[in-house]
Amino acid sequence: MIAPERFQFELVIGDKNYSSWSLRPWLAMRHAGIPFREINLRLRQETTKAEILKYSPSGFIPALLWNGDVIHDSLAICETMASLFPEKRLLPENGQARALARSYSAEMHSGFGDLRRDMPMEVLARFPGAGHTPGALANVRRIVEIWNGARSRFGATADRDEGFLFGHFTIADAMFAPVVSRLITYEADLAALGDDGTSRRYMNLIWSLPAMQDWRAGAEAEMQAQAQA
Repeated sequence: MIAPERFQFELVIGDKNYSSWSLRPWLAMRHAGIPFREINLRLRQETTKAEILKYSPSGFIPALLWNGDVIHDSLAICETMASLFPEKRLLPENGQARALARSYSAEMHSGFGDLRRDMPMEVLARFPGAGHTPGALANVRRIVEIWNGARSRFGATADRDEGFLFGHFTIADAMFAPVVSRLITYEADLAALGDDGTSRRYMNLIWSLPAMQDWRAGAEAEMQAQAQA
C-alpha cells in the first residue's frame, strides 16, 4: 500500500463539457478518493496545442504529472492508479473478472469509432434522436451486451454488489462513463438495442455518482465563464 501523501498528482484535463478522455481518469481518481490537483485547459482554441505541450510532450491530454514524469492516456493513468493504490480496488480481485475488466476497458479505449464520431460527448446538451446512425447504434448494441453481461456474470454475483459492472467501482466503469453521458445526451433507446433494464439501471447509477455530479457542475461553471469572457 502506498500512502497518497508521498505523491503530488496533477491531472491536466480539457473542457468538462466535451473532453470524454479527461473524464475517465478524473472520475476514477475522484471516486476512489485519490487526491490530485486539477489543471484545466480550454480546448478548441488557437492556443490549445501550445498550452497542452507545456505539460504533455505527446501533445495529448489528459496527462498525469507525477514526480517529474508525465503519464498520458486515460487508460494508462487509470492503470497507474490501480497499481499504486491496490486498496482502492480499481480492478477486480478475481483473475477472470480482472482480465475481462481490462479487455472491456481496452475495447472502449480503441473501438466504437462510429459512436465517438456521431454522438460526441456534450455533457450539458440534449439532442434526442441525433446521431442515431446504423454504425453508432451497432456500437451501442455492443456496449449494452457488455454491460448486461458483466452485471449478470460478475456484478450481481459479487460479495458486495454496489451496482457497478463488476460489483464495486473499477476502471471499467470509469472508461464507460462518457458513454453514459452520450446516451443521455442523444437519448438512445436501449430497450430496442437489447437491454432488459440492466443497462438503464447501470446508467442511472453512474450518472448519479457524486463525482459525476461534480463533473457536471464543473462543466456548467466553465461554460458560464466562457460565455461571460
